[in-house]
Amino acid sequence: MIVELQELIKVVNRLKQEGKRIVFTNGCFDIIHLGHVLYLKSAKEYGDILVVGLNSDKSVKIIKGDKRPVVPQGERAGVLSSIRFVDYVVIFNEPDPYKIIEAVKPDVLVKGGDWAIENIIGRDIVESSGGKVYNIPYIEGSSSTNIIEEILKRYSTE
Repeated sequence: MIVELQELIKVVNRLKQEGKRIVFTNGCFDIIHLGHVLYLKSAKEYGDILVVGLNSDKSVKIIKGDKRPVVPQGERAGVLSSIRFVDYVVIFNEPDPYKIIEAVKPDVLVKGGDWAIENIIGRDIVESSGGKVYNIPYIEGSSSTNIIEEILKRYSTE
């Protein structure tokens, strides 16, 4: 389900009162591929509810440059929310999800293995409230950037 931050905060607070373990992850998820799906499946295994913070088009441009994202945020959010492991998707405009993590205070924070635990944004918030932070092994070569590069290579007119 795609939700605004204020609605997500209410839902997460209710779910925590019910004893549910909240897992949070985030990313651009520009061209969703098998690596993303396996990553989200692994993230969900750390708890009951998986919340995905999705970088808005504006924040993706800041991080990845003017040519990205390829897929607009509404479509990326729609695809993510249709993946069975994902319970909630929240879009954010900042380059990083720190404000969302601070507002949601998940029990578990997960990032890909390309992030060292000590560099995971929001780690301080989660650990200070007794939560856990994990990184999931990165699937080498599985990225939106690699897909874009392969398309350009195959379909280039040069």
